[in-house]
Amino acid sequence: MKVLVINCGSSSLKYQLLDMTYKSVMAQGLVERIGMSGSQLTHQRGELKKVIKQALANHAEAISLVLESLTNPRYGVVGNLQEIDAVGHRVVHGGEKYACSVLIDNIVMQAIKKYGELAPLHTPKNITGIETCNKLMPGVPQVAVFDTAFHQTLPPKAFLYGLPYELYEKYKIRKYGFHGTSHKYVSMKAAEMLGKPLAESKIITCHLGNGSSITAVKGGKSVETSMGFTPLEGLLMGTRSGHLDPAVVTYIMEKEKLNASQVNDYLNKKSGALGISGVSSDFRDIEAAASQGNYRAQLALDMFAYVVKHYIGAYANVLNGVDAIVFTAGVGENSITMREAIIRDLDYLGAEIDPVRNNVRGKQVDVSKEGSFCHILVIPTNEELMIAQETVEICACFKTSKGRIVCAS
Repeated sequence: MKVLVINCGSSSLKYQLLDMTYKSVMAQGLVERIGMSGSQLTHQRGELKKVIKQALANHAEAISLVLESLTNPRYGVVGNLQEIDAVGHRVVHGGEKYACSVLIDNIVMQAIKKYGELAPLHTPKNITGIETCNKLMPGVPQVAVFDTAFHQTLPPKAFLYGLPYELYEKYKIRKYGFHGTSHKYVSMKAAEMLGKPLAESKIITCHLGNGSSITAVKGGKSVETSMGFTPLEGLLMGTRSGHLDPAVVTYIMEKEKLNASQVNDYLNKKSGALGISGVSSDFRDIEAAASQGNYRAQLALDMFAYVVKHYIGAYANVLNGVDAIVFTAGVGENSITMREAIIRDLDYLGAEIDPVRNNVRGKQVDVSKEGSFCHILVIPTNEELMIAQETVEICACFKTSKGRIVCAS
């Protein structure tokens, strides 16, 4: 079964075409700077890489170019689009309605649009991706895999805020959590590495990148997570402030003469590691500046490590013990020094890092000291494979007819 995975960002689009019989990647690529000057597609088939520089006004044009690349006689991997059996879409927000992935129909589309106000940067792009694939690939099943779904197992004591309960009833103001597909994938991989049933495991997963979140996973289920009503809550991130006193928001609005939209932009795009360091939102640039003696760059790194450590300690309490701490995503997988800084002084949890084993980037490995009670694992995330697997599972309720997948009656 061939599954196309589409991940529409605010100005980018990542894709993979996977042959799920072998769980192998047939082709993958990235479209950058959509709607801006300098837009381009980087398409890769094995070792062959093709860069196409072309003006792309929107995500619909980007998807059209992706599909053309997949079927191109010279660098494509399928003869025609009919060879693709299903499309799995990463959808940022599924609200309370969807605790698992779902086949997309008109009812699902209406729900996605409804929850769009909770993720205004990404949801319109997700919708465009779905609608364009429906138009260009009629009859091919489209599956929505929600970022929020994995966290629907949070209990009310964890997902509710200390606000009047009526606000939850009226507006569904609560913690939703994000990066769910990544947290689910690496927690499953962690249990495999531990040689322990997932149902008996206590794992803290740290998805650390430009956007970062931490999740406490007990028995394979999310029981607490750092992101909240929006992805702004929780850790200090590349450009996001993370948690702060809510009164700071109105104070900034008053002092800086900002309206609601402007302060939201301030907290989401001008804060975090960028705002503290004054250097960049990219942790690689910040680490380089810190190594040259830049005080604010080092401060940003120290703050990031501190808040991650803070959440790990809290979630160890929630779980009543920890079998493993997992590092994933750009910073988690590749920053040797950041992993060391975070794990330092966590020996009370039985977590100690081995500096030799930790000298690794982007590989699945146990970097804990021999005999550590709590394992420290580096696991590269693979959201695309997870989305494809969930798409296959949803399509299990379909049957094959004349080589095509149609809904089973």
